Amino acid sequence: MADLVLQTVVKLLIPFIQMYGIFIIINGHLSPGGGFAGGTILGSSIILYALAFHVEDALAHYSRSRAKMMESAGVVAFALIGLFGIIRGGHFLANNIWGLGETGTLLSGGIILPITLAIGIKVASTMITLFFHLLEEKKL
Repeated sequence: MADLVLQTVVKLLIPFIQMYGIFIIINGHLSPGGGFAGGTILGSSIILYALAFHVEDALAHYSRSRAKMMESAGVVAFALIGLFGIIRGGHFLANNIWGLGETGTLLSGGIILPITLAIGIKVASTMITLFFHLLEEKKL
């Protein structure tokens, strides 16, 4: 059953929800938030789309293969960032060897920003995958 008012409101809200999720991820090392919180906001925006429109439409935009690719990309990015610390002669996820930014700037956290981006991608795709799996189990 298609509800025109609900679908219109969701179409208007989703870009703002996704912008807020990206903001939370990017500013997670300077303020409360980070990869997990921003990833859940991004994932919930796709779930909201699936609930307002048909789940099949959401699966067409965000397929299982894309979800698996995004989950893998988040984990691989996290591991590569950590291994870069070892390659540079430090420890896994060593933050002090990067020498990025000044205090209070966007890159002041060293590798924390790229790590929160990787975690945000992983968390958002995992939430969406779990949602679709729960829907499939309900149909059985």
